[in-house]
Amino acid sequence: MMPFYGDVGQFQQAVLSVLDQSEPDLRLTVVDDCYPDSTPREWLDGLGDARVRYLRNPTNLGVNGNFRRCVELVQHDWFVVMGCDDVMLPDYLCTVRSLAEMHLDASVIAPGVEVIDSDDRPVRPLGDRIKAILAPPRATVLHGEKLATSLYHGNWTYFPSLLWRTEAVREVGFRPGLEVVLDLALLVDLASVGGSLVYDPEIVFRYRRHRASVSSVRAVDGRRFDEENSFFAEEARRCADRGWNHAARAARWHATSRLHQWQARAGSVVARRG
Repeated sequence: MMPFYGDVGQFQQAVLSVLDQSEPDLRLTVVDDCYPDSTPREWLDGLGDARVRYLRNPTNLGVNGNFRRCVELVQHDWFVVMGCDDVMLPDYLCTVRSLAEMHLDASVIAPGVEVIDSDDRPVRPLGDRIKAILAPPRATVLHGEKLATSLYHGNWTYFPSLLWRTEAVREVGFRPGLEVVLDLALLVDLASVGGSLVYDPEIVFRYRRHRASVSSVRAVDGRRFDEENSFFAEEARRCADRGWNHAARAARWHATSRLHQWQARAGSVVARRG
């Protein structure tokens, strides 16, 4: 599933990276959220690839709404919500599929990721260096409070790279109203019902980090942090009620989110002084 609204050139690169997988047994569904140009549809039609399906929402649903729409449209046991500006390396599907077959009860598969900029160059911003530190040092399986605690310390996963088990996701669904932490909310909701995450550090995906992304734009104007602070406060209460004391403490502190807020505010002060 590829929700689309953005740069057409990067979208084309993302689509081709999916279709060029070493494992060709796949279905790509592009869900256009009312992009004001027919170029994406016309370009997809020109590919002549029967594995590609194009759908256009009748109205703009926004990030959360379009992600939920994608889940509704899934027709198979496993799916990816692929970023329309990201890149799958050729062995991505083969790798995550193999992991899913080895862990039949898993709710989500998380592979290794390389971060790139708008020009396809590998980059290591501070946030991604912290993610690398927080991620497990080796292949592992996490579930329950241990998974939630790890993610509250800092969400070290990359949402567009994750392979999700359809049945598990539909059981909990994306929480309405969230746009920045909706992936984190889904992960901890899966953890709360006994779901597990399988992690393998082998790099098979390239995640694009650029200023036009939803999380970057919202970080600049503060909306990201308003959403995060509200989310973590509620999570701390929920975990405490569940008896997950370690997870409640991690949610209450949400240390990496606080660090990001301080970094963004310091940058804003410098920019204003300039």
